[in-house]
Amino acid sequence: MAEFVLHEDPLSGNCYKIKLTAALLGLPLAIRQYDIRKGETRTPEFLANVNANGRIPVLQIDDADGTRFLPESNAACWYLAEGSALIPEDRFDRADMLRWMFFEQYNHEPNIATLRFWLAFVGEAHLTEQQRAQIPAKRIAGEDALTLMDEHLADREWFVGSSISLADIALYAYTHVAEAGCFRLRERTHVCAWLDRIAALPRYTPMMS
Repeated sequence: MAEFVLHEDPLSGNCYKIKLTAALLGLPLAIRQYDIRKGETRTPEFLANVNANGRIPVLQIDDADGTRFLPESNAACWYLAEGSALIPEDRFDRADMLRWMFFEQYNHEPNIATLRFWLAFVGEAHLTEQQRAQIPAKRIAGEDALTLMDEHLADREWFVGSSISLADIALYAYTHVAEAGCFRLRERTHVCAWLDRIAALPRYTPMMS
């Protein structure tokens, strides 16, 4: 049976996606923590042995085939969830789930997650001039993403099909902490109800655990 180690920073929503996926599936997951603000994923040891791209999360898989490392949060979530109810059986629903996971990485995370990190952990006073200049555009794009999500959830409980999928997990990670980036989360009533549904799931685990 495979054993899993998550190389992560506990402040990262991308890392949290994998922890939440494992928790909902009841899969044991060992943790190896790094502080990205201290450059701990840029050491020669990390680059040589974990991820040459110098980024986390990385899912370490130890099984009969040896030790392998799988970067990229959504790929790691898929690996853990394959064959489970978190990936729909219906062909269209699987593709639609991927659509929302791509949306999360291209439209949602670059704006909501980035402003959360800059404002809550770096501090606006410590940002570069270039970063400060990007804040208005990122705020507009992040608010647009949240609005689109709220409209989609107006007549459904989950993003795809009739139960939770990896689309919900991917979007939940940074959405539920979006207010740390000064996004107007509570104005989106459908999003807030969806967040509450996820937090009420059996085996749910909070982000910092």
